[in-house]
Amino acid sequence: MALTQAQIARFSRHLIMPEVGMDGQEKLLKSKILLIGAGGLGSPLAMYLAAAGIGELTIVDFDRVDESNLQRQVIHFTSDVGKLKVESAKQKIQEINPFCVVNTVVSRVTSDNALTLIGDHDVVIDGTDNFPTRYLMNDACVLSGVPNVYGSIFRFEGQATVFYPGKGPCYRCLYPEPPPPGAVPSCAEGGVLGILPGIIGLVQATEAIKIILGKGTLLVGRLMLFNAMDMKFREVKIRQNPECPICGTNRTITKLIDYEQFCGLGRGESAPASASAASDNGGDEVSASEVRDLRKRKPAVVLVDVRENSEVAICKISGAVHIPLGEIPNQFNRLKSDDEIVTYCHHGMRSLKAMHFLREQGFRNVKSMRGGIDAWSLDVDSTVARY
Repeated sequence: MALTQAQIARFSRHLIMPEVGMDGQEKLLKSKILLIGAGGLGSPLAMYLAAAGIGELTIVDFDRVDESNLQRQVIHFTSDVGKLKVESAKQKIQEINPFCVVNTVVSRVTSDNALTLIGDHDVVIDGTDNFPTRYLMNDACVLSGVPNVYGSIFRFEGQATVFYPGKGPCYRCLYPEPPPPGAVPSCAEGGVLGILPGIIGLVQATEAIKIILGKGTLLVGRLMLFNAMDMKFREVKIRQNPECPICGTNRTITKLIDYEQFCGLGRGESAPASASAASDNGGDEVSASEVRDLRKRKPAVVLVDVRENSEVAICKISGAVHIPLGEIPNQFNRLKSDDEIVTYCHHGMRSLKAMHFLREQGFRNVKSMRGGIDAWSLDVDSTVARY
């Protein structure tokens, strides 16, 4: 693929580098990258991969742009709120580099479509934020023999590595088992520094370009860790597990499985339950509307807010007792064991933990509000700010 005069002018700073040159830029122009997610990590990834001259970029995402995304998902603008993220991203990429072919897929990645999506792509980049998809993409990439560039962010910390089939360990070697549901808060629950996905996303983009060029030392077998508060990078070795069920000597996983079930989830982490969803957990949860009705009774239900102080400063439900989840073991004696209690948090994961703890202490009539204060804002009181 010979470069045109316009492409030579555009990529001239690459062309004068001996590590890239005309041959390397032609490799980039012929390359096909599959990007899973157009959010925090996907935003800088898409922008810089396109600017670098990747020939074909396929972006998979089913979500729409929300105001809360704009603090970190820099490919989306205020005017894009409500648009599909893949369409918003495609519009910006075409402005950045019209030579880049952008394919958009509005869908979740599932066991049914993952291998088809990977197809003949040269590299897969995982920009997701949930464990079922991470395990799914790992297994699909190992089965397809395609390198998987991994990144993860939370609050002030991030990590990145490359899982390259046949050349090093895979995600299951690093994390053989998923954490218990709710044990690791999502960014929606714990927050993330807006700049952090830019740092980690660009590390991922750099590794992807190195893979295409066949240059440099990749993060294969090395997990790069970044702490923004201390402004420190460090790395730990990842050893290939010979007993790994997907990349080990005696492979036991030969096809894609049900990853939500594997991770102990009834539904994907990336889609918090809505307040109107039917409860399927044996009566552990009540909807926001049900809680509203319970508060009208005498004696009224006792609402326990288990969010952090910083979250309560954003919004709260009047009359609720505030005990952060981490303080529940020390402060649960503020509650009466014979009261009817409903715990709540942001989206409903931490409140389930609080509910189970209180039950273990002898509280018999305690439930969790499904969907948390976000559901309360959507279904009961729109004056309560969403975040």
